[in-house]
Order: sequence, then C-alpha cells, then structure tokens
Amino acid sequence: MPPAPTSATTYEPVPGWAKIPHGYWLREATSVAVDAQDRVYVFNRGNMPMLVFDSDGNLVDKWGNNTPFGGQHEIEDPYGAKRLVWDGVDYGWPHSVRVDPAGDLWLVDVHAHTLTKTDTAGNAKMRLGGTPAPPQSGDPFNKPTDLAINPASGDIFVSDGYGNSRVHRYTAQGEHVLSWGESGADEGQFSLPHNISMVDDQHVIVCDRENHRVQMFTVDGAFVRTWHVHHAVAVARGQREDDALYIAEQGPPPVQHGVPNLGHRVSVYTPQGELLNRFGAALPGESPDQFLWPHSIATDSRGDVYVAEVSYVEVGSRMKPPREMVSLRKWRRTN
Repeated sequence: MPPAPTSATTYEPVPGWAKIPHGYWLREATSVAVDAQDRVYVFNRGNMPMLVFDSDGNLVDKWGNNTPFGGQHEIEDPYGAKRLVWDGVDYGWPHSVRVDPAGDLWLVDVHAHTLTKTDTAGNAKMRLGGTPAPPQSGDPFNKPTDLAINPASGDIFVSDGYGNSRVHRYTAQGEHVLSWGESGADEGQFSLPHNISMVDDQHVIVCDRENHRVQMFTVDGAFVRTWHVHHAVAVARGQREDDALYIAEQGPPPVQHGVPNLGHRVSVYTPQGELLNRFGAALPGESPDQFLWPHSIATDSRGDVYVAEVSYVEVGSRMKPPREMVSLRKWRRTN
C-alpha cells in the first residue's frame, strides 16, 4: 500500500483499460467502487447494470439483468428528461455503488428512491427506501445520491440529494438515527449533496455540488470545515494508510464552454483541505488524459484512481446523432 500522495506524486492515464465484450453496453459508467481484492465494480446504465473487472481490466463477473437483449422502455430521469432504459434491469437509474467494510455492495437507484445492500454476486441482503418522500421535506428519501459506511460502527450515511437537501444516518440494521441539513448556501446547508464518504470513523465529507464546495461533519452532524472545490461531484478516501481525499470535479455551465481549467479533473486533498495534487487536461474530451463529465471516483490498493462519468446524459445525448462516449477511466499512480 503506497503512502498518501504528495505534490510530487505522478499519475498517467491507462487508455482502453476496461475490456467490455461486444453485446454489453455501458451507455455511461455512472459509478465505480473497488474492493479489498482490487476488483472494480462498475454500476452503469447499460443493458447489464453491474460489470466487474480485475485490476487489469478483464471482465470477471456481470449481473443485474437476466434479459439484456430484450429491448428498451422510457423513464423520466432526475432532471425531468425522458430517457430509454433497457428492459429487465434490476436497477432503473443506477447512481452509486460502494463497498462496505465486510465486502458487501451498496447500490443507489435514484429512480426507485432505494439503497440496496447485496453480496458481490448481486443477491439482495437489505433494502432501504422505496417510497419517495415529499420533495425537500427532509424525510428520507427523495432521489438519494450516495452513501458511506462507517468502518467502526457499520452506520450508514446517506446523501439525499436530488429531491432533498439532507444527510441521513442509519444503524447497520437500517434504523434511522438522525438527519441534518437544509437547502441553502451557509454552513450545514446544501445545494444538491451529491456524494459522501467517510474521512475516518468520526467524520464524513459531503460533496455539496451546486455550492461548489465540500463540507466536513462529525458523525453526529456537527459542522467541522468547508473548502471550495469547483463543481465537487464525488469524493473517496484512499485505501488503508492513504488518508487523502480524492475529489472529482465536473465542468462549468454551457456559457463557459471551452474555457480551460474549470473542472473536468481530479483534485487530491488532505483531510484539512490542503491541495496535494491534481490531474486531468485543461479542457474536456475523449482522449485518455481528458475527462468529459466525472460522476464517481474510487482508488485501489496501489493508489490507482478510477473515475466513472455521466458522459451520455451530459454530452453524448446532445450529439447528432446521439452516441455512447467514453465514461470509464483509470489513472495509474506511477511513483
């Protein structure tokens, strides 16, 4: 296990890392997680919702649709746009995947307002949510976005996200403990809490996406600190001895299309908010050193970084004709 990165740490993109067999479509790899064996779980909006790879990019498992070639039907996404999804999928609008300390997976489905705990083969073990709460009521859940598991207690922390402005805490058994947050831009308020991660067993960090910042709290919801991050969308702590926080940044609004150095990158911080490192090209694109629209981030035991992108929703669907674009990246730590 490498130590936490520094300003001298270097990364290089790994072109064409994931070897996806013909017939399976990502559409977009909305989220990514890595387990203790460095297996990479890619929760996606294609015809097979879960694709599992080894660290060399070989497909080692797949699940989430027994009829992946059966056609499509229309749903409404969290932004109110009509989208086609594949028939037979177990998850209508995949948004986040996390690996808990026991090695089980947690999957967030925005469309179903659910968090589902599964084993690594996709067999459900627990499910929270399912009935949408009134928008911005503060009650769980309305279009939840992500979760984090406390390695010490097993408590579950949920960012509730598109239709709410809250963080919820549950016990490992799924019992609600407390909630905090409301809409706004002051400390402890949120404008789309999009991603959440444990910093240590006493603190969580939240990507407050539309406020362009991250906020850190105690596990009891007390505000600790905040710092600016351009369009902060996803955060993950490094594995084991690496306590750095890896934060993915989305790009600027359309009015600033083509303006360099505004998001489309990964920034690495200490838990105190000191910038350690940054990688990604100055402008978006499909080249190996670029990003299109980051959405989820994870690291492995070597310090390599994986990023999933909602490149179809944000870019590919607007092209004429629409097409699937690059949505899964690996950057290798080289020192």
